[in-house]
Amino acid sequence: MFKIPDNVSKYTNVYDVLQERGFIEQVTDPEAVRDLLGREKIKFYIGFDPTADCLHVGHLVQIIVMLWMLKYGHTPVALVGGGTGMVGDPSGRTDMRRVMTLEEIDHNCDMFKKLFDRFLDFDERWKYEGNGGVFVPGHENREPEPGKAVSVNNAHWLRNLNFVEFVSQVGKNFSVPNMLRAEAFKRRINEGGLTFYEFSYMLMQAYDFYVMARDFGLKMQFGGNDQWSNIIAGVNLSKKASDLDVYGMTFALLTKADGQKMGKTASGALWLNEDRVSVYDFFQYWRNVDDADVNKCLRMMTFLPMDEVNRLSALEGSEINKAKEVLAYEVTRLVHGDEKAKEALEASRQVFVKGGAAAADIPSVEKDASEFEGEGVGLVSLMKELGLVSSNSDGFRTIEQGGVKLNDETVTDKKKAITTADFKDGRLVIQKGKKKFMAVDIK
Repeated sequence: MFKIPDNVSKYTNVYDVLQERGFIEQVTDPEAVRDLLGREKIKFYIGFDPTADCLHVGHLVQIIVMLWMLKYGHTPVALVGGGTGMVGDPSGRTDMRRVMTLEEIDHNCDMFKKLFDRFLDFDERWKYEGNGGVFVPGHENREPEPGKAVSVNNAHWLRNLNFVEFVSQVGKNFSVPNMLRAEAFKRRINEGGLTFYEFSYMLMQAYDFYVMARDFGLKMQFGGNDQWSNIIAGVNLSKKASDLDVYGMTFALLTKADGQKMGKTASGALWLNEDRVSVYDFFQYWRNVDDADVNKCLRMMTFLPMDEVNRLSALEGSEINKAKEVLAYEVTRLVHGDEKAKEALEASRQVFVKGGAAAADIPSVEKDASEFEGEGVGLVSLMKELGLVSSNSDGFRTIEQGGVKLNDETVTDKKKAITTADFKDGRLVIQKGKKKFMAVDIK
């Protein structure tokens, strides 16, 4: 598991730390929450629905928040959705999720817990017990060990619910007009695609919050900004059903400067398992973020002190690549460990250095420098000559799709010309896709 170093922040209240690093988006009662987090060591939860058998970089933001909270003495409750996963959260969806079998859901829940173990130290002796439905509360077997997280599966209380009891005792606390105002439902209703099946998800997630607040003193729910309506529902249910004061906080989704969600690659999601995304490709994703995204990524995805974050992200020109290399190393170290992060860093450096160890595996051609003087040679023409693309249209299309890199920098101009200025120490490495490399050396 990962440990945040000491002295990474001047603040003693984790609320201030999360705010300083740009995580906090919405809070149900900011003053009360800040006071609570400074005054008490609380239990809080983040839910993870098992829609796959692996976590991706979107989940990593939530895990990082858990690590910050744990650092400041609070107890993370990692909730896996063995119950809610049977329905699926409609937030941000344009269609209904595929309905999974119980075997798939349980397998994915088990895989999530194994992944959590890579980041968090869990109190494995802590258990949630009992719960025989709406009228029979459960309980924790003991208080969690300080400095450790706990995990619980909402299948424990959702799968054994009686429908009539649930809607009569829980559903009566919900106003349909209020629910229909939730962002999670608005678009789907307008498009005529929201089913009652998915409409029930908000009640289930609110019930999660209420059960844990009632049965083992949970005080807060955290989540992505798309979870705000669901969190508010849980806060309101806890107050109406048992007069419990609980709070919610949402965090900024990891987006690029242009508003697009970060963590998407040409081949899909940026998964945290190396059998899905190699350590090298994971490293390279962060090494190649846009200059405008460096500060946000360093703040949210690493545990570097803010002075260092600001120093690195203030670098200009080609110097900003040093900041990107630090970012890539730190995020890879968090996910895959020190040794693999060092290997990825070394491999990244050597691929683009003439004579480096990894360079021996890259085919190369030698050309006269005079060919690239003046206006130079069109990149697509050069790629076609080298056999990296089958035609000019193939080359233009590949560039438009973000599939071409020069010395590890993504090309966006399909009419780019290669000149001597593009060579580093007499070498230019052209990469198409993930696996095709060609080095051009000039004499």
